[in-house]
Amino acid sequence: MTLDRAVLAFAGCVVLASVGLSLLFSPWWLALTAFAGFNLIQSAFTGFCPAAIVFRKLGLAPGVAFK
Repeated sequence: MTLDRAVLAFAGCVVLASVGLSLLFSPWWLALTAFAGFNLIQSAFTGFCPAAIVFRKLGLAPGVAFK
């Protein structure tokens, strides 16, 4: 798995977990979905993604987007 795919998979898991938590507990969990979306948009323009830094330190091979 490359770094790019790991970041996308992690973002998808965060969104799904957030939706599930909002259905079970509180609609305020949707703020986590908004944060994930904002982070994806800003990383598309800046190339900076905190999750990519963590996955890189875990030893994942870089992909095309996060080098």
